[in-house]
Amino acid sequence: MCGIAGIYSPSGRGSIRGMTAALSHRGPDGEGWFESGPVALGHTRLSIIDLEGGAQPIANEDETLQLVCNGEIYNSPGLRDDLVARGHEFRTRTDVEVILHLYEEYGERCVEHLQGMFAFAIWDERDRSLLLARDHMGQKPLYYLFDGENFAFSSEIKGLFASGLLQPELCLEGLWHYMSLRFMPDHYSLFAGANKLPAATTLRLRQGNLALRKYWSLSFVPEHDGGERELAGRLDALLADTVESHLLSDVRVGSFLSGGIDSTTVAAMMAESTKDPVPVFSIGVQERSFNELPAARAVARKYGMEHHEKVVQANLVSLLPRMLYHMDEPADPYGVGLYLVSRLARETVKVVLSGDGADESFAGYDRYAGQRVVDFYCLLPRWFRETVMKRAISAVPETFAYKSVAQKAAWVHAMSRFSAGERYAESMSFLRFTPEAKERLFTGNARERIEDYASIDKILAHFDATDSDDLVNRMLHTDLMTRVPDHNLVIGDRMSMAHSLEVRAPFVDYKLVEFAARLPAGLKLKRGRLKYLLRRVAGRYLPQEVVKRPKQGFGFPLGAWMRSDLSGVLEALLGDARFAQLGIFEQAAIDGIVSEHIAGKTDHSYRLWILLNLELLQRIYFEGESVDSVSDSLREIVQRN
Repeated sequence: MCGIAGIYSPSGRGSIRGMTAALSHRGPDGEGWFESGPVALGHTRLSIIDLEGGAQPIANEDETLQLVCNGEIYNSPGLRDDLVARGHEFRTRTDVEVILHLYEEYGERCVEHLQGMFAFAIWDERDRSLLLARDHMGQKPLYYLFDGENFAFSSEIKGLFASGLLQPELCLEGLWHYMSLRFMPDHYSLFAGANKLPAATTLRLRQGNLALRKYWSLSFVPEHDGGERELAGRLDALLADTVESHLLSDVRVGSFLSGGIDSTTVAAMMAESTKDPVPVFSIGVQERSFNELPAARAVARKYGMEHHEKVVQANLVSLLPRMLYHMDEPADPYGVGLYLVSRLARETVKVVLSGDGADESFAGYDRYAGQRVVDFYCLLPRWFRETVMKRAISAVPETFAYKSVAQKAAWVHAMSRFSAGERYAESMSFLRFTPEAKERLFTGNARERIEDYASIDKILAHFDATDSDDLVNRMLHTDLMTRVPDHNLVIGDRMSMAHSLEVRAPFVDYKLVEFAARLPAGLKLKRGRLKYLLRRVAGRYLPQEVVKRPKQGFGFPLGAWMRSDLSGVLEALLGDARFAQLGIFEQAAIDGIVSEHIAGKTDHSYRLWILLNLELLQRIYFEGESVDSVSDSLREIVQRN
């Protein structure tokens, strides 16, 4: 795992050394550069494989190619054997060197032979071109800028700023979409001029022209024969093989252990494939409805794992400035857990496996099953829903507990106004900012400046594009093409690399994703049971009380904390909001959200979290205040309250 950066500038502009310095947290074990004429490549290294000889950039045999890569190629042993048989000579034992020789054989289509997580760049001296690529599911990040003459790329946006070729300027359209979707869609980022290379995409720069190509897509056409038991066995075997391939390393490998079936199944499979106790890492909170530590402990005891755990408190808001610096965009509350558990894990290991991606392949979210509940609710006449039921639901008290009754009832009622893809898009923005809520939040002037206005289209583009007519599959396809690469994996990468920790996610290995996609939809969601087939597999490894637990998620009682310990932070930071001063948000709308939440009328915790994030990002990135200074200010506010 590493950080990569590069510049192509005929006029010699930009600082490659500054870029790698900005990425040093991604690779504290070493750095290297290649500079020749208009091109410069940089690399910061976290040593995982070939500890002594795997430095980058790496050249091919005649040094006409130069490679920098961030990631791991899990099928590299087999690829290496085949390439050696074809006459290729390897200089290192590192896994990513296979990319160079595959490029010699197949050119740009080399990516189609790789199984792993990667973002890489190859400078080809022969035709003076630069090739960039990201893995199938977008596990590893890559951003770029192009002003018509100068081109630069980096693992993180802060690397682009450090090049001297880009200054922080808000991308209003990226912000507009994030407020609804909680991810930056398509090529967007929070900063104008900083473009995201999409997952499963290559970019070729040649003679001043950019060409992007999508090299992989996902099919849901059923392909698997056999009954439920046989398919469970095939899934078990494939997942076990995938987990084993993800253990490729010259250093010790651990696992996150959340207490849900995804990470615990991965950890259990690890335990069965190794003689030594597997180091596993969990965090929890004191509030019982959010705490998964008991389930994690049960699995750790069953397999004799080396269990490390930590309980966190409400003062975690003081972590936000440092988290935001690493995210380069708002940090979802989910990211707090990953930040803390990554910090815990890095005290012991350099590499961990996670359960990321299982929900989006095997139907693990409530909203998948909730669509059927909404359908039943829609059997009531609309006038009755909008009068009697609306009043009854509004009267349900908000407890601010995890998945409270009030929140669920409000969700069902709101979703009954929509159908198909529009309903699914609305369900994704329900806890954030719906289109109507954005109309109230953004000023008229800000809205007039937004050209790419319809956030719903970012969802419908994938919901309507899949080759399946099944509703569950269409939702899964949408999530796999949006939430996974642009949200889950972004958080996983940034929050782990903030602590120089490599996270590997077997469930987003594209071969496993393809297998899951082609399973019958009825084996993913069966009689309202989420992740049905995966639970059958998990039942072979985990205690039944863990397998049968309702999905809980990696969360914190933010709603309750924001009405008590953190209420002073809300009032201090949002009472005179920077984004209102800038004419982007309406201060009255912000005040209403804060007051309703503190009064206990509505749980606005996710909306407030986004607003807090933006206030701090404004100070750090656009006003130039240091992370330490912002952190000190937050601590003072917390102490006063």
